[in-house]
Amino acid sequence: MTSSPIRGRPRHTRAPVRVRLALAAAGALVGTGWLALPVMTTGSGDPVPAAPAQPVAGSAAPGQDETSTTDLVLPLAALGAAGALAGYGYLRRTRRARTRTTPGVVPAAPPVPTPAESERQARAALVLADDCVRGSREELSYAEELFGAAAVEPFAHALRAAETELSAAFAIWRRYEEGVPGDSTARRQALVGVIGRCAEAGRRLDAEAAELDRLRGLEQGVSAALEVAEARFRGLAARTAAAQATAAGLRERYGPSAGAPVTGYLEQAKDRLVFATERLNEARQDADSGELSRAARQLRAAEGGVTQAGVLVGGVERLAARLREAAALVPAALTGAEAVIAGARKEGGRTSLTGGELRARLAHADAAPAAVRAELTGGRYDPLDALRRITRAVERLEAGRSGVLDAAALLVSRGSVDAAESFVAVHRGAVGAEARARLAQAVRALDSGTEADVLARQARELAERDVRAHGNPFPDGHATGLTGALLGGILLAEDPDGGPPASFGGPRTRSRRHLP
Repeated sequence: MTSSPIRGRPRHTRAPVRVRLALAAAGALVGTGWLALPVMTTGSGDPVPAAPAQPVAGSAAPGQDETSTTDLVLPLAALGAAGALAGYGYLRRTRRARTRTTPGVVPAAPPVPTPAESERQARAALVLADDCVRGSREELSYAEELFGAAAVEPFAHALRAAETELSAAFAIWRRYEEGVPGDSTARRQALVGVIGRCAEAGRRLDAEAAELDRLRGLEQGVSAALEVAEARFRGLAARTAAAQATAAGLRERYGPSAGAPVTGYLEQAKDRLVFATERLNEARQDADSGELSRAARQLRAAEGGVTQAGVLVGGVERLAARLREAAALVPAALTGAEAVIAGARKEGGRTSLTGGELRARLAHADAAPAAVRAELTGGRYDPLDALRRITRAVERLEAGRSGVLDAAALLVSRGSVDAAESFVAVHRGAVGAEARARLAQAVRALDSGTEADVLARQARELAERDVRAHGNPFPDGHATGLTGALLGGILLAEDPDGGPPASFGGPRTRSRRHLP
C-alpha cells in the first residue's frame, strides 16, 4: 500500500507558504474590520440621550468625532504585524529554496539520455548533416557553372569546412562502433562530439545559404539558371543513350559480376530525367506567369533530378573505363604477384608468420593467380575482381608488394569506393548512418592497400540493405517518378506532394520554401 506523502515529512516542518499567507490575509481582514467599526457605529440611527445644557465659558469648542486617536492604535498594530509576518515568511522560504541541498521542492535536473537515445540522436545527426552536405554540393555546382569559381568561393569554403566537420564526426562514430573508447562516460562524450560536429557542419552551411540565394537571384528571375539546367539535361540525355550501348558491351565482353555494381542504373537515370523534364517545364511556366518563388522551387527540384541522373550515367561510364584499365593490368599483376610469392617462399623466415601459417597462406597465394590465368583462357571474366583476388592473396603474405600490385590495389579500391558513393548519393533518402560512416572510412583509407576496398564493399552492402528495408512499391525494384525523387533525397518528403527540394544549406535552411 502506498504511504501518504505527508507521512514522510519531519514533524517540525512549518506550514506551507499558502497557509501562512492565508493567516496573514485573515489578520489583515480583522484589522480592517476593526478600523471600519467606529465609522459604522457613527452613522447609526439608534437614539442617543440628550446631554443636559451646561454654561460654557469662553467660545464654544468645535464638535469632536466619537472615535479617538487611541482607538486606532491597536488595529493598526495588528495590520502591521500581519504584513510583517507574511513578508518574513516569504523571505525565509526564498532563502531556504536558494540554499537547499536536499531533494524536495527544488526542480530536478533534466534527465540524462540513455545510451540508446544518445546513439539514435547521433545517427540522425550524421544522416542529416551528410544530406545537407550532399544537397549543398549539388546546388553549388550549378551556381559555379553560371557565375564562375571566384564568385562562389565563399560558399565552397563553407562547404569544405562542413565536409571537414562531417568527416571528423564519422571518424568518431566509427571508433564508437568499434568499442573505442570503452569507458561509459567517455562513450557518452564521444556521442556528444558526434552531434556537436554535425551541428557545426550544418551551421557553416546555414550561415551562407541566404547569400547564395542573393547571388543566384532566383526570386528575381530563373531564366539564366534554367538555361544552365536545360543544357545539362540535353547533354545528359545524349550520354544516357550512349551509356546503353556501353552497358550492353559490358555484358557481352565481361563476366556477369563485372556489370553488377551498375545494374538498373540506366533505368533509374531515365526516371530522374523524366522527373527533371516535368519540373523544368513547370519552372518555365511558373516563371512566365510571374510565380517566381514557385519557379525557383521547381528549378531546384529539376537540378537535383539532372544531377542524380548524371551520377547514374557516370557510374556506368566510369565502370566501363575501369574494367578496360583492369583488363590491361591483369597480366602484369599476375607476373608481379608470382614474383612476390616466390620471394616470400624463399625468404619466409623474415616475416612475422609462423611456419605453418606461412605455408597455408602461400598455398592460397598460389591458387589465386592460377585461377585468374584459367579465367583468362576461358573467355569472359571480371578483371576488377581478378585484381582484387590477386592483391589480397599477396597482401596476406606480409612480404610487400611491387609497384604494379600497388596500382592494381588502388584501382580496385577506387572502383569500390566510387560504386558505393554513387549508390548512396542516389538513394540517400533511405540510407542510414552505418553505411555512410563505412563509406567515409573507406575514403580516408584509399591509400592503405585493400582496406578501402573492403570498407567500401561493406558500405554498399549496408546501403542496399537499408534500401530494401525502406521498401519499394514497384515490382521491378526501381522507383519511378515522385518515388524516385523521394528515395534520392531530391525532395524532402515534408508534404504529400513530395515537399520542398533540397538546396544549399544546413538543417535550418536546406528546405526553405521561400527565398529572401
